[in-house]
Amino acid sequence: MSETVSPAAASASLEAETVAALGQRPVVLVGMMGAGKSTIGRRLAMRLGLPFLDADTEIETAAAMTIPEIFEVHGEPHFRDGEARVIARLLDGGPKILATGGGAFMRADTRDRIRSKAISIWLKADADVIMRRVKRRADRPLLRTADPAATIDRLIGERHPAYQTADLTIASRDVPHEKIVDECIAALHEYLCRATAAAPTMSESP
Repeated sequence: MSETVSPAAASASLEAETVAALGQRPVVLVGMMGAGKSTIGRRLAMRLGLPFLDADTEIETAAAMTIPEIFEVHGEPHFRDGEARVIARLLDGGPKILATGGGAFMRADTRDRIRSKAISIWLKADADVIMRRVKRRADRPLLRTADPAATIDRLIGERHPAYQTADLTIASRDVPHEKIVDECIAALHEYLCRATAAAPTMSESP
């Protein structure tokens, strides 16, 4: 007689298996501003029992300045250099959930570092979703333009080819946050555990 597994128990098992398969690798969330990387990241970390770090917050702490202030005083290239250094540091130190800024994944060296040390998830959001989420915020230096919607469209065109190289893609849309988190965990579990199952054992190797 088979036992019925409750949804809560099944979810806990999935989460535990995912964390075990992750090993020492972080999970890095990439995507456009407003895609929900910090919001989803915090909830994902809580579900998996892992630390959560936000690269933008860590950059502000290291610089003792806000990101808009860094842009204004030092310019974007200086910010991007500091961002790359901070992310390189945050990728060490074991498993965690790391949310990155929208432009971080555009640097080839950062993408390569994430690819070698972590599992990346692209939270893919449409332009209209992004615009609704960011229009009430004043802390987006790249959107201080005459036409923020056109700027978002341009950034999407520039950045999507890089985002598409992430290990996994999850659609970020206007549904309950836990649904997105569920999809992230399911995708991670399939990706990690399938890779583990596909690896040949000693007896299977030629």
